[in-house]
Amino acid sequence: MALETLNLSLQFGELQDAALHRAALPRHSVSRWIRHALRNPAEITVRIVDAGEGQTLNRDYRGKDYATNVLTFDYTQAPFVTADLVLCAPVVAREAKDSRKTLQAHYAHLLIHATLHAQGYDHETSERDALEMEALEILLLGALGYDNPY
Repeated sequence: MALETLNLSLQFGELQDAALHRAALPRHSVSRWIRHALRNPAEITVRIVDAGEGQTLNRDYRGKDYATNVLTFDYTQAPFVTADLVLCAPVVAREAKDSRKTLQAHYAHLLIHATLHAQGYDHETSERDALEMEALEILLLGALGYDNPY
């Protein structure tokens, strides 16, 4: 899918272990991962948050009162993608450790996953859609040199 036109804003909230997350998310890598999953030009904000902000956003926008790994707020999909991708640093770090992945590999997966969501892919609508999205994530991550995340 790889696309060149991306206006990216990368933001870090107040985090414990901020240096660890900043090291795993160099701007050029984040841009590369997102561009690789895009079909259309895009303006995307990526925000890395703590558990409190992640829980508040998940509760207020999804009605689920816990911090989740990634939230996608998609505003337009075509011909121009606009979205906010919010990743909860402590959740991402815990999941990476539990699944024996590097923090960077897990961030790459979640950013590709969220970028697909921003373009209308949805793994919660049907098993077929979930399998399609998962296969695409595996393909995109493999092309970037990352192992199958599942």
